[in-house]
Amino acid sequence: MNNMNLLEILSYGFIQRALLAGTLIALLCSVLGVFLVLRRMSLIGDGLAHVTFGSTAIALALKLYSAMSLLVSMPVVLLASLGILKLTEKNRLSGDAAIGIVSALGISVGIILASVGGGYNVDLLSYLFGNILSISREEVVIAALLCVGVLLLLTLYYQELFAISFSEELAKVSGIRTSFINSVLVLLTALSVVLAMKLVGIMLISSMLIVPAASALQLARGFRVCIVLAALQGCGSVIIGIVISILTNLPASATIVVVNLTLFLISYLVRRTIYSNPA
Repeated sequence: MNNMNLLEILSYGFIQRALLAGTLIALLCSVLGVFLVLRRMSLIGDGLAHVTFGSTAIALALKLYSAMSLLVSMPVVLLASLGILKLTEKNRLSGDAAIGIVSALGISVGIILASVGGGYNVDLLSYLFGNILSISREEVVIAALLCVGVLLLLTLYYQELFAISFSEELAKVSGIRTSFINSVLVLLTALSVVLAMKLVGIMLISSMLIVPAASALQLARGFRVCIVLAALQGCGSVIIGIVISILTNLPASATIVVVNLTLFLISYLVRRTIYSNPA
């Protein structure tokens, strides 16, 4: 593809599917990441990613591939997200301890199943490190439907999520059902993690949740602006990352993350410049 121009590259169906699905998934991860970072729950993405590895190993052991593997991963990861929440609420465990327990269970199950199934085959490795360019039409449709659903729920519960992001105690006193809203947040995160495994791979999912939100928090003066900036960076990093990876023959998932980290560094430097030279 080195001799082709950009318009020719973008005319390919698999590139268009990758850009569309990647943008939708990045939008979800970036917006949810703002709530998770403010709640100090950003590592839940990493924990659920390990569970996704285990659920993907189950799907591949059952000879289920592509979109069908999502049907196995989704219920498993959704239950795991609720498990983390319940461990935190009922057993007096800190959030990172609960995430660590569920994460260890997920990764160990995945390793055992991969070993029993004959080792790490190409399909499992593609989920570990991401392969957005191989995304199918069915996965694009699933990503679009879930994106619409998650964004509708975020809009519906925006005020409640905003309240618990800054003070869960105050939100509870105000009459907000904090346990229910926490469940909504972790379930939406679980769905986004499952979708993101094809975008950047299980090993790099947490970066899609954390980095755009962290970048936006460097610059934003208001909560809504922060969400918009995070969404713009998440979507922009996917588009730029995919184009660069194709032109340079680099792995798309890692390139997307590097673009994200570069944008974070720029945001950090801009913030330092602004505060070191106040108007």
